[in-house]
Amino acid sequence: MRMTKDSLKLFLAYRKDAPNWGGTPLVGGNVGREPADKGNLTHLKKLGLVTTFEYDGCSWLDFTTLGRAYEVDTPTAISEYGCTPSTRHPGRCA
Repeated sequence: MRMTKDSLKLFLAYRKDAPNWGGTPLVGGNVGREPADKGNLTHLKKLGLVTTFEYDGCSWLDFTTLGRAYEVDTPTAISEYGCTPSTRHPGRCA
């Protein structure tokens, strides 16, 4: 499964926002407020980069081991074709 450009943008936004939430950002807090973000978040879950959980009535995002290790090669990843996470080399584009 290939990562879309919109899913990649959302992933990078959550990574950038994570320090504001102790590493586990609030879904829809500073990031993920647009309706299309729900589909992109589902896509990130299917790629195995993030999970979400409910706590105290709120949804929180947690980065998986792959999501924490994911290194984005910007010229390659942000392209017309997106980026496919490598299954042989976790955290890298295929």
